[in-house]
Amino acid sequence: MSGPRKLKPPFRADHVGSLLRPNRLLEARKKAGFGEVGEKSSKGSISSKELRAIEDDCIREIVAIQESIGLEGVTDGELRRASWAIDFLSRIEGITMVVPESDIGYDFTGSVYRPPVPTTVSKLALPAGGIQLEDFKFLKSVTSKTPKVTVPAPEILHYRGGRDAVDKKIYPDIEEFFADIIQVYSDEIDGLVSAGCTYLQIDNTDTALLCDQKQAERQKKITGMGLRDQVSLQARLINESIKNRPEHMAVSMHMCRGNNQGQWIGEGGYDPVAEQLFSEFDVDAFFMEYDSDRAGDFEPLRFVPGDKLVVLGLITTKTPENESKTELIKRIEGASKFIPIENLAISPQCGMASSFRGNPITVDDQKRKFELVLEVAHEIWG
Repeated sequence: MSGPRKLKPPFRADHVGSLLRPNRLLEARKKAGFGEVGEKSSKGSISSKELRAIEDDCIREIVAIQESIGLEGVTDGELRRASWAIDFLSRIEGITMVVPESDIGYDFTGSVYRPPVPTTVSKLALPAGGIQLEDFKFLKSVTSKTPKVTVPAPEILHYRGGRDAVDKKIYPDIEEFFADIIQVYSDEIDGLVSAGCTYLQIDNTDTALLCDQKQAERQKKITGMGLRDQVSLQARLINESIKNRPEHMAVSMHMCRGNNQGQWIGEGGYDPVAEQLFSEFDVDAFFMEYDSDRAGDFEPLRFVPGDKLVVLGLITTKTPENESKTELIKRIEGASKFIPIENLAISPQCGMASSFRGNPITVDDQKRKFELVLEVAHEIWG
């Protein structure tokens, strides 16, 4: 097969999905009593219904901005979430989020963050009405472009806590746990497909983090699994979750090495996982972080099959400054030595706000980064 199986979407100029939260939305979340990880921590002065109405207004505005810039793939900016992952995972029946008391934290370039660990307290199940379904329906109703849904990768339910976070009385056989994860995600995706979703992005930070030897050793202690086995498990959970998707749905997988207020937790090129990454994950496109030397060179792209698309994340979201258009074009030309240029696209390296705090950039910076993505894509692909 020549060329990627699906190109629209993903688009030559694309983006990862999360966007800066407007101040009035942040204030509304506080008034509604929501804490930092998406939980309702106190009784609010406004209702959840009132908060959702404000979210709706902010999403309409951010959709209009994306369309006015010229983006073809449009997201809701994850504006309804406090975190790219926690809000979604915590809504799965049978999962509760537990902040670890130990030092199993992530060192974000000097600041240790202990994210809540998804902990199994009963059999897993998709809640009635799904998780992203109503959010997608609203997004679809307010855009004339292609609405994209972003979800955290299913393996996070195992990666962050390992076997210790899965109650052995509920799941004496870990394979039953994996089967239920797959069922939850399959059911969620089926609902999205029925509602008209044609573009799904799975956010998988963990495969890229395993490229960092320190992170790989850390994960072996948590999961008891070596690097190759962990990558294979990640691929199996994703592949089984999406295997029933229709031909007209494009599924991409985004990878990065951490994105919290402009900081990161891992470094190292894709070499340790490249062969497995491109042979075992049955997705249509890979959004790959490539904005700094921490991500290594483009040589691992030589393993990309001819029917896959790679979206090069060349424009950083961690700082306000933009790379020059000339330098970005040179880098894409450099990548094309290992993969045909028709199998490439461009995007920012990660989201603009993986959590409600956002990266240390402004709304104007965010807009300029998207405009640069479009300028480069137009110059290279027309």
